[in-house]
Amino acid sequence: MQIKKIHTPLTEKKVRSLKAGDTVYLSGAIYTGRDAAHQRIIAALDRGEPLPFEIRNSVIYYVGPSPAKPGQVIGSAGPTTSGRMDDLTVPLLERGLRGMIGKGTRSQKVVDAMKEHCSVYFAAIGGAGALIANAIKKAEGVAYEDLGPEAVTMLEVEDFPMIVVIDCEGTNLYETERKKYEKLDLDSLEADFI
Repeated sequence: MQIKKIHTPLTEKKVRSLKAGDTVYLSGAIYTGRDAAHQRIIAALDRGEPLPFEIRNSVIYYVGPSPAKPGQVIGSAGPTTSGRMDDLTVPLLERGLRGMIGKGTRSQKVVDAMKEHCSVYFAAIGGAGALIANAIKKAEGVAYEDLGPEAVTMLEVEDFPMIVVIDCEGTNLYETERKKYEKLDLDSLEADFI
């Protein structure tokens, strides 16, 4: 596990250098998108229409930020549960989406597509939305403004903190770390705390 600073665009070469467990500080442009925005993007793909931003080598952050207070770029911007986007993710991975940021596990279908199309899944810290907002230097509407906080927004970030939880080889911290704890002898641990 390493600490890495990377910049967007998130190319295949950069993705291959990231391993599950790495701490990453990301800078550059990323895009927000949750359920409703994903549904519209997939509908546009189905109709053969152009997408609101270049998917290839991009990063999508699953977030619905709160409104910015006066003098702020954005309000609290913590991650939302990524599994809600699982049924809408594979078509984006097939078109070159390289990174996703959220919280929680992903379906095996998404993990398999990540391996096939060389993508990575990052976890941002749930409950730290105000802290994360400090890494966001600019927010600019891109599409679907009628969706309010679920609209697609381009965020310029600087040293956005996150962890690689599933790398492009399919190594998944949600699985590997659980297995470590399943092997613990809780009776001997309990004796240590008495």
